[in-house]
Amino acid sequence: MNDIHSKKWHTLTPDETVILLKSNKENGLAFSEIKIRQQQYGPNTLSVKKGRSPLLRFLLQFHQPLIYILIASGFITAALHEWVDSGVIFGVVIVNAIVGYIQEAKAVNALAALSRIMTTEATVLRRGEKIRVPATDLTIGDIVYLKGGDKVPADMRLIKVRELQIDESALTGESLPVTKLSNVLPDDALLADRGNMAYASTLVTFGEGTGIVVAIGDNTEVGIISQLISSSEELATPLTRKIAQFSHMLLYVILGLSALTIVVGVLRGQTFIDMFMAAVALAVGAIPEGLPAAVTITLAIGVSRMARRNAIIRKLPAVETLGSTTVICSDKTGTLTENQMTVKGVHAGGIHYLVSGGGYDPNNGSFESKGNKIKLLQHPALTQCLLAGVLCNDSRLIKDDSGNMQIQGDPTEGALLVSALKAGILYDHEMQNHPRLDVIPFESEHQYMATLHQTEVNSSNTIFLKGGVETVLAKCRDQLDGKGNQVPLQEVDILAQLKKLTAKGERVLAFARKDVLQETSNINHADVASDMTFIGLQGMLDPPRAAAVSAVKTCQGAGIRVKMITGDHPLTAAAIAQQIGLDNSQKQEEIAVLTGKDLTNLSDQELIDKAENITVFARATPEQKLRLVKAFQAKGHVVAMTGDGVNDAPALKQADIGVAMGITGTEVAKEAADMVLTDDNFTSIEAAVEEGRGVFDNLTKFIVWTLPTNLGEGLVILFAIFLGITLPILPVQILWINMTTAGFLGLMLAFEPKEPGIMLRSPRNPQTPILTSCLNVRIILVGALLLFAAFGLFQWELHSGASLAEARTVAVNAFVIVELCYLLNCRSLQKSIFELGLFTNQWVFAGATFMLLLQIVYTYAPFMNRLFQSAPITPHAWIKIFGSGIIAYLIVELEKRIRRSMKPS
Repeated sequence: MNDIHSKKWHTLTPDETVILLKSNKENGLAFSEIKIRQQQYGPNTLSVKKGRSPLLRFLLQFHQPLIYILIASGFITAALHEWVDSGVIFGVVIVNAIVGYIQEAKAVNALAALSRIMTTEATVLRRGEKIRVPATDLTIGDIVYLKGGDKVPADMRLIKVRELQIDESALTGESLPVTKLSNVLPDDALLADRGNMAYASTLVTFGEGTGIVVAIGDNTEVGIISQLISSSEELATPLTRKIAQFSHMLLYVILGLSALTIVVGVLRGQTFIDMFMAAVALAVGAIPEGLPAAVTITLAIGVSRMARRNAIIRKLPAVETLGSTTVICSDKTGTLTENQMTVKGVHAGGIHYLVSGGGYDPNNGSFESKGNKIKLLQHPALTQCLLAGVLCNDSRLIKDDSGNMQIQGDPTEGALLVSALKAGILYDHEMQNHPRLDVIPFESEHQYMATLHQTEVNSSNTIFLKGGVETVLAKCRDQLDGKGNQVPLQEVDILAQLKKLTAKGERVLAFARKDVLQETSNINHADVASDMTFIGLQGMLDPPRAAAVSAVKTCQGAGIRVKMITGDHPLTAAAIAQQIGLDNSQKQEEIAVLTGKDLTNLSDQELIDKAENITVFARATPEQKLRLVKAFQAKGHVVAMTGDGVNDAPALKQADIGVAMGITGTEVAKEAADMVLTDDNFTSIEAAVEEGRGVFDNLTKFIVWTLPTNLGEGLVILFAIFLGITLPILPVQILWINMTTAGFLGLMLAFEPKEPGIMLRSPRNPQTPILTSCLNVRIILVGALLLFAAFGLFQWELHSGASLAEARTVAVNAFVIVELCYLLNCRSLQKSIFELGLFTNQWVFAGATFMLLLQIVYTYAPFMNRLFQSAPITPHAWIKIFGSGIIAYLIVELEKRIRRSMKPS
């Protein structure tokens, strides 16, 4: 039995499987054999891959270029004995590390959740007795019994079934419970088509079955998914990639300029110590100490905004990632659709009726024919068709604790109850008027169900038949017309209607009836083999969410491609894609669909080339979903993957951002995702994309605002050294500027509302740097303006007879006021502040007011004069300072206007 894990069990007969696994259908395994096999194959649990230790995960939070810069600035300020500033900087580093560690720890729980999914009990045959054991005790060859409500405890080859139906949606994406059988299947049958297999973690919804365990633990299909999650590569987000690139560049620039400062100063005759301290001042000025805090706070504000729009972020950088998303790979069942089977059309008496409304709520639907609502009394064939769906039915429609309608039993039968209820036909009332006398249960080999009911019409009882269309038609002699009269069977017309309904992706059931003698109290297969009267067809599907249509359209308008990756049937997937508008094609048959078999035959490179132009991927396995996400990423896309099932977890983890459903989503999917939607609504994804774009805009605004300060400070130091004059600003004064302005001015940009038209823009190219050439020019321009303002006013004050401390105080205030005025420019990188609305971000004015108060204290408070070597200045100096700020504001607005005029309209 060494090669059991490579066996294709669905191709073997039940007896061949039992013999191969050396088991016994009558007695099961002996206890001695169980112990041997448990030692050989291990427990029926999922192993969790050993990851990094908590300490290592925490230390790795510091392994980022930007954090290196921040740590360096902390050590520099400590060397300057500025203990308060050093403490603040190191405090920011520690807080960032703690937040990152907590978020990463949550992600590690994905595998633990998969292990928990296996914890259940099973009914097993051992030594000829049925006993209940923990699912973890099962081993290869065990004979296991299944019944409605059971969670399948291991992968099994079914050897006996009775009306067995299993919900495999969490594993395969199939929206309907799968009717199981014990027959041999072809070698190339896909996972979702292996009807003679039962898989661990799926749920038995109806019937009974017996199976033999063929795989446990890591070798089950859900175990293979666990390994896929372990192997999924943790990707850097667009934000972290760009910040890392920027930080590396900044490190080299700072080191280069510091070295240049020392060399130039020494060559001019300055002492090495003086030049070293000047280099320190340059480094302090060039390091954007407030950037990590700004990134964290801006992302946190984005998290708060998104939470109000039903999107819970589990990893902070994911906020920005959504804003850069170029492709959304969406699961179908429960994500784009309601995950509630709904009758959409009925064909009875030669008339086709449309049924409005979706889901299990009967109050939001009605029946229409040729665009007009109908009265049921005038359509007897329709009444009989709906009545047959109610009476030939073993499911129930109940209300849950929250008052929502839920199906107890098979979703297909539930859809029939809801369609009848929309017409006012009540299950309890009809069952009371037509008591059930006997039933022929549905069996896969017969493909129908029949019930016998007592009636008072014509002193006879009635048989109602429900099943596959071809099966039912073969048993019919005639049919009901629109008035309820029996007329010759129009089989060609019925099959034409069947083709129309299936072309829409609907699952179609046929209904028939037959009157029998009142004395008849039981029925068998011979009683329904012929002479039935065809009543009609009911076509149903899992309908798309109404809000998903507009959300998809908005995403497409924002330049985001929406792809459907599902384990469902290709025809159903294409129909839903057409209804939602995933493809620009107007006809369903024009929608390109790749199936799991197609994907298997494509190499990785072929898939990368082909996936770009395909909208729908059907019958996709977990491995193939993972391949598709990687294929889109290979094309340079930022991929968001949505899903709710166990089968979605590997792709959720591999995607740049994984989006799980909070209500219907499995715990595994939630743990693997970066974001969880609390309302399971695709519309919330569109809202999250919008918020993500706003976050990236605000981060860019902060960077464009803060870098000119660092550039200007560095230029002031360099100019002073090159000209051989005293420093206009000291290192401790540079720290004051950087730390206070970043907190009270720059961070106010994090609260900036989203600009109009944000979802009319194309996605940001993932390869585009944070700072475009236009923004780099603006940074250089404002850096030069800061240099001229601070250096020019410093020299002006000295020539006017001011002391060195007064001149430096003027230079510091010039920096702050120019930054304050430039902050108003940065509220929009293209538009004027008056186009946005002057007071749409009141935080900016609150921060500016507090900053001005701080500068007054800095300038006039004696203790600040001692700490920062500042001095009181004259009102005339303030006029020059504010004048420089206003001039800088006007120059930047002029530059923005020039750039707007140069853009093609």
